[in-house]
This record gives sequence, C-alpha cells and structure tokens, in this order.
Amino acid sequence: MPQTVLILGPSGKIGSHTAEAFWNAGWTVRLFNRATDDMTQAAMGCDVIVNGLNPPAYYKWEVTIPAITAQVVAAAKASGATVIIPGNIYNYGNQPGVLDEETPHLATTRKGRVRIAMEQTYRDAGVQTIVLRAGNFIDPHGNGDIMQMFILRDIAKGRITYSDSPDIMQTYCYVPDWARAAVMLADKRADLAQFEDVPFPGHTFTVRDMAAHYQAQGRQVRLTAFPWWLITLLAPLWPMARELREMRYLFAMSHQISGEKVAKLLPDFRPTDLEKVMDSTLATDIHPDKVVNTRRQTALAP
Repeated sequence: MPQTVLILGPSGKIGSHTAEAFWNAGWTVRLFNRATDDMTQAAMGCDVIVNGLNPPAYYKWEVTIPAITAQVVAAAKASGATVIIPGNIYNYGNQPGVLDEETPHLATTRKGRVRIAMEQTYRDAGVQTIVLRAGNFIDPHGNGDIMQMFILRDIAKGRITYSDSPDIMQTYCYVPDWARAAVMLADKRADLAQFEDVPFPGHTFTVRDMAAHYQAQGRQVRLTAFPWWLITLLAPLWPMARELREMRYLFAMSHQISGEKVAKLLPDFRPTDLEKVMDSTLATDIHPDKVVNTRRQTALAP
C-alpha cells in the first residue's frame, strides 16, 4: 500500500530535496502551500510530515518557530503522522569536539534556546518525532545555503571566505543525503522511539580543504577573512547583523557530528562522495523555483 508524505516548505532546500527523495522511493508526495492550504487538512491521510519550513525573518524566531511548531503538532495529532524535522547544532552551545545524541543541550544564545524549546514541544506533544540533526547545509542548487551566502559568496572573484580561521573543522550536510536518510528513517519509523534524536554525520572538512580541492582542479582561489568589524558597526542598525554576531561562536567552533547512530539505524546508507559534494558547491546557478519542476508539481499535488 503506497505511503503518503506531506512536505512543508517544498521550494526550500530541505523540502525540495526531500520531496524528490520520497518521490524516488515510491511514496505519494503532497506539497504544502502555506499561502492557501490548511496544514491539518493537508496532513489528513498522511503517514509522515517533513517540516522543511524556513521561517522568515531570522531575528523573529522567538515568534515564528513556536507558531509553526504548534501548527505542525496539531496536524500530526489530527492525522497520526510521524514528524521529521531538520535539527541543527544550535542546541549544544559552544562545545567543540564530537557531538552526538548524548551531548547536553547547553545553548547560551536565543536561537539555541528557541530550538531547544521547539524540540521539547514535540517531545511533550505525544506525536512521533524524528530529529535528523545536521551541521551546515550544502544544497547543490544554492537556495540560501551557507556556501552561497557566506563561504563562496565571492567565488566569482576567486575568493573563499572564512570566519575566524580557515583551519577550523566543521561538519557539512549535503541536503540530498539528508533527504535520503529521512526516507530511510521514515520507512522504519515503526521500530523507532516516540522521540528520536538522530545525529547526521555528513562530511567534516575545513575551508582550507575546500580551497585545496578547487586549486587541484586548476581554479585560482584565495582565502579571505570575513569582515566581522563591519557586522559590529552595522549591528545597531541592522537586525540581521545582531543575529550574526550572536552566532559567531558557531563559525569558530571546531566540531564533527558522530555517525554511530546513523550507522546503527541505517546500515545501508551511503553518503555522496566528498569530492562530488565539494564540486556541487560551485553549481549554484540554478534558481530555487526550478527545483520542483512542472512535471512533479502536477504529479505530487495533494
């Protein structure tokens, strides 16, 4: 019997790739339109809800995320669907090293506290929830990921931007891999706990590693430091600058995400090769609207 998934935020980096992955796995896929659809009604008959909504206004998370969470919880309760959400490492606070499901949530930023509260809401709601927790997202279509907005924002000029040091190890999540893992977890949800925190290991590398990869291909690139001094000047006038300053520690925190739990739950999962992931970071000239193409918009409609 075909299974049905509701994708929230289908044009975003999480939603678009997850819709594709579920579609390829033979699921019936519904795409949620936040402008016209009622979420609870759209969720009826669904087995899984993927919350790929990207809240607008980064500096208003304290308002937008609780509101979205309440909607998703209500839809899941009414439909009986399992919820899959893309977790991040904000919850941990400044804890360098290897991060896993046992790492305490010691967030000291507003963003981190909002994420902790969000996950607790799911825990308390009585709906099955899978948090697939990842590091910096890499979307081969760009779509507002960290490469497009920060590290490779000046790649056309031959510059790669780093935060505090180009030698800091960070974990990156190739979104198509995350989407495939989400499908595999959805398929075995009956064997999972009511609330599952699943760290997603992704790939761990430095900005200097990226530069070396491009240079080995003959591309002329140089490393440049991000102008945090300018963010400090703009902070009193620009809300986004204040938010970036608050999260600066994250760019300087050397870390990796443990792959032990994914290996245990999904022994057949194989990530995309690191070389292909790095190559994909330069292919960011595809407009996000093209991610969900006309054929799939028709085929995946509720």
